[in-house]
Amino acid sequence: MTEVLVLYYSRHGATAELAQHIARGVEETTDMQARLRTVPAVSTVCEVSEDEIPQQGPLYVEKQDLVECDGLILGSPTRFGNMPAAMKYFIDGTSDLWLSGALTGKPAALFTSSSSMHGGQESTLLSMMLPLMHHGMLIMGLPYSEADLRHTRSGGTPYGASRVTGHDGKQALSEEERRLAVALGKRVAQTAKMLAR
Repeated sequence: MTEVLVLYYSRHGATAELAQHIARGVEETTDMQARLRTVPAVSTVCEVSEDEIPQQGPLYVEKQDLVECDGLILGSPTRFGNMPAAMKYFIDGTSDLWLSGALTGKPAALFTSSSSMHGGQESTLLSMMLPLMHHGMLIMGLPYSEADLRHTRSGGTPYGASRVTGHDGKQALSEEERRLAVALGKRVAQTAKMLAR
């Protein structure tokens, strides 16, 4: 079975919900499986992460998940136009995988969420691309052949899937956001499947 790792950080659940739809898109592709993982929060006091096993939801990611995956879809909320510390902390610890070339040639894509339309979604997606490019991954976005990308009044960018949660964080995922998330999952899954042949 070919696997795509859907790896995310989510503080309040908005990015986690988007990850679920992306994973669904992966699994709608024949002979493809999504491996859903998250990263632990980082302490505000020092560089210490939470307990080894999360209380609920997907398991915390291990470097081996990256090695074993055939593709990666990476997501996080937007924090001032960038990924939050928890995701950056995990990625910063992957230099041994960079040295070994473990991720070279694997397809990768990105997703994010923010409270407002102009909350830095695109800069967050672009900043998350940089370490993946250093790892030699093949970066994929959403093409404008996805009609929702041309018409959405909520999330969705050519750089990856996104969603807008509203300032109270309670705005429901729009149908366009949902379809674009599924489309991104399918796109990476289909590419990973072709490359794995």
